[in-house]
Order: sequence, then C-alpha cells, then structure tokens
Amino acid sequence: QVQLVESGGGLVQAGGSLRLSCAASGRTFRTYAMGWFRQAPGKDREFVTGISWSGGSTSYAESVKGRFTISRDNAKNTVYLQMNSLKPEDTAVYYCAASRRVGVPDLPYEYNVWGQGTQVTVSS
Repeated sequence: QVQLVESGGGLVQAGGSLRLSCAASGRTFRTYAMGWFRQAPGKDREFVTGISWSGGSTSYAESVKGRFTISRDNAKNTVYLQMNSLKPEDTAVYYCAASRRVGVPDLPYEYNVWGQGTQVTVSS
C-alpha cells in the first residue's frame, strides 16, 4: 500500500495560482487511480479532481473546471494539481488520495489511502 505526502499549499491572492504535489511511496503507485479532495471548515469533504492509473482519464468538479488541472508522473510517483484563477471559495485543506478502483472514482469511500492534507488559503 502506498503512503502519500502533499506539499505546495499556502496563501495566495484571488486570481493567483498554486501547484500542489502529492508524492507516493512504494512501487505500486502506477496501479492506483488518484484524486484530490478538499474540505473547508464546517463542510463535507468534496471531490475536486481525479485521474486514472494510466493518466488517460480525468474528471473535475464543475466548480473547478477550466481552472484546475490534474496530472501524474508515474516515473516519479507523483500526482500534481495545478490551480489557476483561484477564488476565496477555493480555500480549504486539500487532500490527495489513492484508489484501487477502475476509472476515476469521485466519492471519498472509494479511496483507501489518504495524505495528511495541505492548507490552501485564497485571500480576496
């Protein structure tokens, strides 16, 4: 089973950009679909984006389409989340997660490995 460590969070002004990284340990990374979720204070954890094990399929929440891009580098055991045109409502703790399911899962219970999260704060 992989272990996940996120990095790249921080404070940014509205309209700015951030790139999150999620580094995975282990040699089985390439067999997992990967996802990014976020959780704001007082709210449920929500799906942001996901990518299949091969990178051939991706899925995005409507709220981030056209602004966020997920990618993966299986040679580096890393998945990335490029976030552009950030809005204050994007403020949350962002979690990286790994799933053994086929395709691009979009529900938290479908993911069995989670990172510790990284804070993203967008100021207005």
